[in-house]
Amino acid sequence: MSDNELGAFLRARREAVTPSQAGLPEGARRRTPGLRRSELATLAGVSVEYLARLEQGRDRHPSAAVLGALADALHMSPDERLHLRILSKGGDGGLCQAAPNDVVRPTVRALLERMEPAPAILVNRLGDILAWTDGYELLAGPVGLLDGDPPNVVRFAFTDVRAKTVYPDWDHVADERVAALRSAFVGGDPYYKILVDELTVTAGAPFSERVGALPSLPRKSGVERFVHPDVGELRLAYETLELPVGDDQRLVAYLPADDATSDALARLRRGRLRAVR
Repeated sequence: MSDNELGAFLRARREAVTPSQAGLPEGARRRTPGLRRSELATLAGVSVEYLARLEQGRDRHPSAAVLGALADALHMSPDERLHLRILSKGGDGGLCQAAPNDVVRPTVRALLERMEPAPAILVNRLGDILAWTDGYELLAGPVGLLDGDPPNVVRFAFTDVRAKTVYPDWDHVADERVAALRSAFVGGDPYYKILVDELTVTAGAPFSERVGALPSLPRKSGVERFVHPDVGELRLAYETLELPVGDDQRLVAYLPADDATSDALARLRRGRLRAVR
């Protein structure tokens, strides 16, 4: 686990931007991907030495002007700019000392109820599932996703033997679970460290290598393939909705991505109704 998420994020973005995207000539063959440190420093109007200190974690308090110049030079999206700002404020270890919020506000619970019959969950920054719809229970209950106390989407993906059967695209799902976990970590979070240490031991290299790699932001929408024991493979389109910062929680809703999945979810609901009767 790195305690230099700001520097790692800057380096990851620098290596993801090509010279042509930054308006520079490609030049001779490069030994590393993306922009050279000297190129980014020139584009952002900072010294190479200062950029090196930021990337290496020797300076963790860049000014807003420097952050803005780096974000401009790296063509960051609005989400990436916000994440950069959050990471810069966490450099002193003063954020995220509080325990992850496990309180579900009444209006959030009412919102979940109104999302029925769609599968939807509320998770905190560690991936603990705090509340869910009946539609999600139909989907996830039979495969063990709700077995934990509390259930946790990261722990399930890496430590439950059923996960690679449930997720045919397991590598992609694993990448996204770690990206979501890391994006909520801004330094000095003992609860994050406890979970990372646990999974480093229980899940081993598949987890630790992802945590140790350069960070990326999770996708807030997309499609996941999910294999249900009763109705087979489903294609689920997901949307992630961030709650206010003070809540430290997010809603994830799943919708059928094709007609076959829509029919399969309807069969699950009919099966539940027959069982109740």
